Amino acid sequence: MKHSVEEIILQNGARGLLVHVPDAMVLDVYLNFRAGEYLVERDKWEAPHLMEHVLLGANDTYPRARDFQAEVEKNGAYSNASTDVYDIIYETECADFEWERVFKLLILSIEHPLFLQEEFDAEFGNVREELSARANNHYRQLGADTRKAYGLVAETDRKRLELMQNVTLEDVREHYRRTHTTDNMRFVVAGNIGKRKNTIIQMLERIELPRGERFAMPDEIVKPLTKPICIPNNTVDTIYFYIDTFMNRRLEEREVDALGLINAILTETLYSKILGTARERGLVYGMNSGYQQIKLSSNLWFGSQVSGTNAQALFDIVTEQLGNLFRGELAEADIAAAQAYAIGRYQRSAQTVASTANGYTGRYFFDDYIDDYYKIPERIKAVTKQSIVEVTRAMFADGIGGLGLYGKCDPELAVQLNEQIGGLWK
Repeated sequence: MKHSVEEIILQNGARGLLVHVPDAMVLDVYLNFRAGEYLVERDKWEAPHLMEHVLLGANDTYPRARDFQAEVEKNGAYSNASTDVYDIIYETECADFEWERVFKLLILSIEHPLFLQEEFDAEFGNVREELSARANNHYRQLGADTRKAYGLVAETDRKRLELMQNVTLEDVREHYRRTHTTDNMRFVVAGNIGKRKNTIIQMLERIELPRGERFAMPDEIVKPLTKPICIPNNTVDTIYFYIDTFMNRRLEEREVDALGLINAILTETLYSKILGTARERGLVYGMNSGYQQIKLSSNLWFGSQVSGTNAQALFDIVTEQLGNLFRGELAEADIAAAQAYAIGRYQRSAQTVASTANGYTGRYFFDDYIDDYYKIPERIKAVTKQSIVEVTRAMFADGIGGLGLYGKCDPELAVQLNEQIGGLWK
């Protein structure tokens, strides 16, 4: 979707991006606060999540949450919020004709929440139901357990259900006072900005929040696993697994581009080196890989669900294909195919205003970096065989990583699988 981007730095300390999409029929707003769970004591872990739930409720103008939501949604507008370890994001999408009304309602909810006890009690129950449902997501539970084992800030949903009993309404209010300041706010507004630019800036400049600070990301020091993580669940007939490896630094842009192609080469298509081979042999239905960065390190991971009888054969394919990359055994035709796939995926990635905005939110909210969306095809084409080989080796060079298993987790099999992949770090 054709668009232009401008960064706005406000006098109140907030900053963000205006993404102008000519002739857009909707407006999307994302307001970010560095206010996640890492900022509270462990026994108060659920305070940010509960705060996010209660904040979009009663306020100075609307005495009940239902009244406020009815006003927001009466013309089909959408609003939501999410909390993770690092951030809370409030968002709304509305029809272009009512952009100002809905935008003002979102700001109102953030400026003047009432934090009523009865709504806290209700949302306490809703959060409990949410966490109980998430506790049935086996990938999610394994991911949280492995993050904790690597020394990262994380908690499982089952433990969160216990910890939320420690959170009071005053904890919620205190977390709001501490984190919801203009200096801690980042925003991305996408739509037909045009002549509305000054109005949008004024609305954000006049938001009734105090000054404060933009909290730094936590210094998470990743440590290798001394043994595989094995979480048995007798109700699960298969094995869920994650193979993780970490680099003790942030990735450079060219390395990020190369890793994107590595994922395409190894797992993202039915003709990819790992997934395609495994499918041909009838070993696994699907498999994923990906990369992420935190403040001090970078992570490459592989994950899937596989039967115990097929696990060793699948792990042989994983180690074989990664070994080929280590040795530079990669055809130029495979690189060209991955580049064509990545460019096509890029062209499909911004077909709506929301997806266009999402192309900027992740990195901008992380470290205020503005990606040049239109240079991405050029960057993809610039990835070489050498850069792919170098970053693959670099992701395993620090010797930090390991294996996590969940489900039909036989300890002896866990040791065998861990030994199979152990050579990747040598």
